[in-house]
Amino acid sequence: MTQNERRLFLLKTLQEETPQFCSLQLPADPAGQKKLLRSFLNIRPPRPVGKDFLAIQDAYLQEEIAARGITDLADLTPVKPGLYLWQGDITTLRCGAIVNAANSGMTGCYVPCHGCIDNCIHTYAGVQLRLTCAQIMEKQGHSEPPGQAKLTPAYNLPCAYVLHTVGPIIYGDVTQRDRELLASCYRSCLELAQQNRIRSVAFCCISTGEFHFPNRLAAEIAVRTVQKYRGDTEVIFNVFQDADYEIYRELLG
Repeated sequence: MTQNERRLFLLKTLQEETPQFCSLQLPADPAGQKKLLRSFLNIRPPRPVGKDFLAIQDAYLQEEIAARGITDLADLTPVKPGLYLWQGDITTLRCGAIVNAANSGMTGCYVPCHGCIDNCIHTYAGVQLRLTCAQIMEKQGHSEPPGQAKLTPAYNLPCAYVLHTVGPIIYGDVTQRDRELLASCYRSCLELAQQNRIRSVAFCCISTGEFHFPNRLAAEIAVRTVQKYRGDTEVIFNVFQDADYEIYRELLG
């Protein structure tokens, strides 16, 4: 199957799953189809799906990610021994594990085509990730508190695993408790990676953006905590914005 054929198959299958979408006319252009497919994936509840769907979805997502260009950790140059700074899309990074800045529900972002990292990771990992996260949360029996971490397979992403952590949400001034929780996110991810013999971890800028933690303070906490707890784990500080890149470059010397 071509990518166009795969995309149309996925769209029609997801459309048929939800009765209110059955009368929706699918866009004729690839860009419109991609946007609608992502929207369908974003709002789909965690539930099993057939093997044919998974096979076609996996082939489609892997080819889409490859077309965007995969960056391998082996091709990056460390800024310090075991520490890397990389600006780019974390869903295209091949390493041991990437960190997802999750929400307390832990099953991803349900807002169609939202720009948060949680949405991006769940979109390109595939529907398996949401189901796996839902099963973890059902077993846990309560929302995920800030500062902890959960480990899942990465499914269609180039990395092997995803570490999910919930950072503190800032409503006013940053408190000492907020600082401690953010540090705990980094420490918990590193400890979980070490327990599972994951040799490299890529951290996003946890709690910045939608959770409003000041970028520079968050970076200072991230660098300080990683340097203290990383052991022999290789760590990539992944940034997306130019301003964050400059902050981390200064902090890492």
